[in-house]
Amino acid sequence: MTQQPLRGVTSLRFNQDQSCFCCAMETGVRIYNVEPLMEKGHLDHEQVGSMGLVEMLHRSNLLALVGGGSSPKFSEISAVLIWDDAREGKDSKDKLVLEFTFTKPVLAVRMRHEKIVIVLRNRIYVYSFPDNPRKLFEFDTRDNPKGLCDLCPSLEKQLLVFPGHKCGSLQLVDLASTKPGTSSAPFTINAHQSDVACVSLNQPGTVVASASQKGTLIRLFDTQSKEKLVELRRGTDPATLYCINFSHDSSFLCASSDKGTVHIFALKDTRLNRRSAHCCLQAGSRGQSRAYDWTVRGLSMEPGKLHCACRVSLHLRVRSQHFQECQLCHCHLCRWDLPQICLHS
Repeated sequence: MTQQPLRGVTSLRFNQDQSCFCCAMETGVRIYNVEPLMEKGHLDHEQVGSMGLVEMLHRSNLLALVGGGSSPKFSEISAVLIWDDAREGKDSKDKLVLEFTFTKPVLAVRMRHEKIVIVLRNRIYVYSFPDNPRKLFEFDTRDNPKGLCDLCPSLEKQLLVFPGHKCGSLQLVDLASTKPGTSSAPFTINAHQSDVACVSLNQPGTVVASASQKGTLIRLFDTQSKEKLVELRRGTDPATLYCINFSHDSSFLCASSDKGTVHIFALKDTRLNRRSAHCCLQAGSRGQSRAYDWTVRGLSMEPGKLHCACRVSLHLRVRSQHFQECQLCHCHLCRWDLPQICLHS
């Protein structure tokens, strides 16, 4: 009797406008529309084997695939394969149109309409894509075991952010103004005192959010002036943050952690957030009070068992500091009963 592959989710990613998300799984790849939630397509285990990473290019027919899991079919984790689902062919290999091969494991992939970014542990590569792919940039990074990186999808701004060489710093690169083949020094933001654990750009690329390994504070910075805009407090106990994400219009930001919670912050109407003042005593000075924005709302899940990728809906409604409607992805899963991607199970 043939043993069936595991059904576990190895990674989950939203597309650039957050209208879809894709799951890399032991059984292949599944792609879902967000609102309304429905399956839009899938690649079976027989086609691609088990997958470690998958990235969508908007709502197009192009997918970036990285093998992984228990039974990868095409390659090891050191290659990125571009799958063209619109291409006809008798064999699944006929749909593979590009391959980027490296000597070390690929930890993350980001795409926009004319570029693809591939993240290794100590290096980031930027290629033109999908027509006439060629290497444009190569950036050395601090040790980056999580493959932290974000790429602005906006047509007006081609901003790339990743951990800087200094502990707790972020590097910002404007790919539009940097000449290909040159080693232009990125702008640096000293965001935290400990290593960066999460980083995210809003849709226009005007604000970057980051959290450190301590996981208590999320800091937002203006990408133009590099000035800190606000501090958001997730909690007082240290936590491992899995994901931070802006809503499409940058009105809200959500964060998920190993505490089994998703926190949602209001960014434009900050009156919706609870406020708290923490006294910081310094030698030779009087106590100084720092005000933090706390969450509008927190959602609870089973702690320690869910590496959750969170998203704030376009249709979020907030009234009297309570949600009238929560459209986060895991609520959809429970509503639509999709056990193949239900991360609660």
